[in-house]
Amino acid sequence: MKKAPLFSLPDQDGVMHNLIDYTGKWVLLYFYPKDDTPGCTKEACGFRDIASDYTSHNIVVIGISKDSVLSHKKFAEKHRLSFSLLSDESKETIKAYGAWGEKKFMGKVFEGIKRISFLIGPDQTIKKEYLKVDVFSHAKEILHDVDTLL
Repeated sequence: MKKAPLFSLPDQDGVMHNLIDYTGKWVLLYFYPKDDTPGCTKEACGFRDIASDYTSHNIVVIGISKDSVLSHKKFAEKHRLSFSLLSDESKETIKAYGAWGEKKFMGKVFEGIKRISFLIGPDQTIKKEYLKVDVFSHAKEILHDVDTLL
């Protein structure tokens, strides 16, 4: 298993989060393109809706995009998100996890954030990578995977 790249980024309230602070917990680190867009909202609300299941499994959910702290704050408040959304405007962490790259949408090719996730174990190693995320089933998929990895 490879070590998860470390990061230090502000959340929607300006509070800094470091991966090392979550040693001993499972971390679902998910990268998403943009606050308050249909797919990103569906994915985030999926995590929100089963938050108590995540808590009982000792899983911390952390979302990362290049949107600003203020944008994250508005998104989190609008949809009552109970987890941290980290702002990576420099894209340093996004790139470290391989979540930045070529995308295709409506026949156009461009660079952007890929919708991918990483399940990081209590020992800070990447236990599973999700390179093709289905926003409708991803939240429950994580719970299943943690159960099988325990």
